Amino acid sequence: MCGIVGYIGKDDGTEICLKGLKRLEYRGYDSAGMAVVDNQEIKSIKVKGRVAALEEKQKNNPLKGSLVIAHTRWATHGVPSEENAHPHFDCHKQFAIVHNGIIENYASLKRWLEEKGHKFTSQTDTEVIPHLIEDYYEGDLVATVQKVLSLVEGTYGLAIISAKEPDKMVAARCGSPLILGICDNGDYIVASDPTAVVEYTRKVVYLNDREVVVLNHGSYQIFTLDNKEVERETSEIAWDLAQIEKGGFPHFMLKEIFNQPDTVSNAMRGRIILSENRVKLGGLIDYLDSLAKSERIVFVACGTSWHAGLIAEYLFENLASLPTEVEYASEFRYKGSIVNTDTPYFVISQSGETADTLESLRKVKSAGGKVFGIVNVVGSTIARETDAGIYLHAGPEIGVASTKAFTSQVTVLSLLALYLAKARGKMSDEDMQARLNSVLALPKIIEKILKNADSIKNIAERYIKYNNFLYLGRGYNFPVALEGALKLKEISYIHAEGYPAAEMKHGPIALIDQNMPVVVVATDTEDIIYQKVMSNIEEVRARGGNIIAIATEGNEDIKNFATEVIYVPKTAGFISPIVNVIPLQLLSYYMAAARGCDIDKPRNLAKSVTVE
Repeated sequence: MCGIVGYIGKDDGTEICLKGLKRLEYRGYDSAGMAVVDNQEIKSIKVKGRVAALEEKQKNNPLKGSLVIAHTRWATHGVPSEENAHPHFDCHKQFAIVHNGIIENYASLKRWLEEKGHKFTSQTDTEVIPHLIEDYYEGDLVATVQKVLSLVEGTYGLAIISAKEPDKMVAARCGSPLILGICDNGDYIVASDPTAVVEYTRKVVYLNDREVVVLNHGSYQIFTLDNKEVERETSEIAWDLAQIEKGGFPHFMLKEIFNQPDTVSNAMRGRIILSENRVKLGGLIDYLDSLAKSERIVFVACGTSWHAGLIAEYLFENLASLPTEVEYASEFRYKGSIVNTDTPYFVISQSGETADTLESLRKVKSAGGKVFGIVNVVGSTIARETDAGIYLHAGPEIGVASTKAFTSQVTVLSLLALYLAKARGKMSDEDMQARLNSVLALPKIIEKILKNADSIKNIAERYIKYNNFLYLGRGYNFPVALEGALKLKEISYIHAEGYPAAEMKHGPIALIDQNMPVVVVATDTEDIIYQKVMSNIEEVRARGGNIIAIATEGNEDIKNFATEVIYVPKTAGFISPIVNVIPLQLLSYYMAAARGCDIDKPRNLAKSVTVE
């Protein structure tokens, strides 16, 4: 994961880089560092801990320079420490590097370098790169970097500066995201993602894998590793600085939960043509006919996006009678599954940079298959490498625990399922119109739930003493149980597991007692499912378990069975996951807040998983 920022320009760039690190801190926050070239000498500062500690160190002993690189770390090789913090250097501190990724063959390279007399000061894989540059350098930093990167195996997004060439920065990417921000005054900012540059420019260039960008004062060039020059058009960031500020909320996560009436609305904007009783998906327009004729669809994703894929499985099979499978990207990319070139594959990723999902995409494409994306970040690698897809338009999601991206994913997947159901002759005009109206009602329904946030907060505060939770759901809401449990464990560090409600009797019921609260999604959108869930609630109640039920407004009877009840407005079953997950997001948030957890930066986690 990690976040990197680099600046080359006419002014002191240290403040720009520090601000950039603050915006990138959701990518990693166990140590931080910065280096500048000053009078043909590299000077640096490093800290164990957050960017705030680096900022304080900079105040006490300030660095200044117009050529700067900076880094906030999520540890892979080596414990969080000042020694393992980036930037890393060669033996004589003539070259400095910041790196996001993993060098897989670092151990053999390190042994070879040590045999040649190089001295290492960290336990990181990254440190082999500046030592390799030192060993191969013959006066041309660009050629040396190209040579060195041809020797390393693994992933990298990196920026390099040298005291030997003090007017130049070299940056490169392979598997880890990297962009170039082009400022109107001729300055350049290299960063892991647009959040670090948007305060200064919206004009960016996205680097592709195995490309190197060479930055001089006032000019830049892009080359491949084998030194072929590349022409690349600039892109425009579609959002503004206000969207990456907290806007008066105590945490980004809470802001993003409360953003959901707008982000769900954005996900459907222009895609529901009610007057024509149809769904319009422009990003897939060239492929919609072939998708409708498919005999099978496969979704590939990780984490929260995988949960969205599970909901899509119910949607596609129930509404469109289209057999659907959902794969963990981390397993799919390595298992010996045969890619069927007649089967459409969809990859789902908020960032568009998720390493396992990206490699799964490439596995399908290398076998000749078609891959489509459900992605939030415009210009991301997955967005560029898929054949076509659907953007979420949710805006930047800064909180590490995904909220608004999830509901936006499920919204666009619901629209795609409706399109396919109609195209495959599985849905009448009357049913289509009713379902489209249900989707259009979602923003107002979410607003109503959010107005009830204080009562959910009160429930959360009554349950912070418990260290284990069980989440249960059935049908469309089984993945909601998984997602609710994931949110709780991510940000509050409370152990939680989600299950299909009927599976409780096949093992988890042994855990239930008065110290194991059970959260049950028990909305009465489908009578048969509701009756089965109520039977599961009775089983928990008979064993002394405390029950927190998500129930439909007007259901007074459930108060006789549940310890706590959180009501949500009635909605159609196929979109109930979007409605029912909102109180679970709030429950997790308020429990984490009551326990004093660092909600936006939970321990050991980073937002965008760009390494295995």
